Amino acid sequence: MKKAVALKYDYTLAPTVAAKGSGYLAERIMEVAKEHDVMLHQSPELVEMLSTLELGEEIPEALYLAVAEIIAFAHNIKNHWPQEP
Repeated sequence: MKKAVALKYDYTLAPTVAAKGSGYLAERIMEVAKEHDVMLHQSPELVEMLSTLELGEEIPEALYLAVAEIIAFAHNIKNHWPQEP
């Protein structure tokens, strides 16, 4: 069954779990992300770890590097992607 976890990051504290779900809810989380031009990253192992957290909970320190790399990659793509007029 498909799972999804959405993270919120305000550039001050560690990212927190903003939404999570499986099945239909996972599909809906991904649809909303696409509608708002939020990058999707597929990592079943990371989703499994993040899905054990509660909503609003900060990611554990052990996942900082993995999540930081994804955030940096997303920013790099966004800054080099042609902007719509």
